[in-house]
Amino acid sequence: MKGTQVALILSVVVMSVDVHAQDRRIASPAGRSATEVGGRYDVREGYTGGKWIEILYGRPIKRGRDLFGLSDWTKALNDGAPVWRAGANVSTRLLTEVPLVFGATAVAPGEYTIFIDLTHDEWILIVSAWPAQTSYDYENKDALWGAYDYTRDRDVIRISMTLEALPRSFDQLSWNFLDMTDTGGRLGLTWDTTMASVPFRIER
Repeated sequence: MKGTQVALILSVVVMSVDVHAQDRRIASPAGRSATEVGGRYDVREGYTGGKWIEILYGRPIKRGRDLFGLSDWTKALNDGAPVWRAGANVSTRLLTEVPLVFGATAVAPGEYTIFIDLTHDEWILIVSAWPAQTSYDYENKDALWGAYDYTRDRDVIRISMTLEALPRSFDQLSWNFLDMTDTGGRLGLTWDTTMASVPFRIER
């Protein structure tokens, strides 16, 4: 009888823990921003023949923090890494089906990781050939989790971003495609009252 009671109690405890684990929200939900270029509108089929450009990233929430006002805010955002992952958890990734040109440097179609080298006066966008881990594996030294173990030897481009003060605070970090046309646009990050962006064009 005692054995049955213990088993029943353990079963209830396990079920309770499992229910609470399922109710727990992810602190930095996954984000995705996408645009489609180079297609055409068809009356019956809609937009056809387009190519996709996407950003995949984790979306940290401000949660009342002074993100950019502290004296050591760059270290806080880097969280022990040499550069900022410009998101949360996983490495931020750029997926493009078309060649992109940032400054004078072309980025071929494919998948890349995105980082930002932060200083108080300048933010440098980094497009890197480092692969990203989609789940953390400390034994995997061939791909990155976040920006930990990042090195510059796989940089494809490093380019200065334009910084703008916003009239209101955005609580959750967001990557967006701005001012898009079929010839290019801007890649922008917004968080709190700051927007950092960089122009790019689409190579034909």
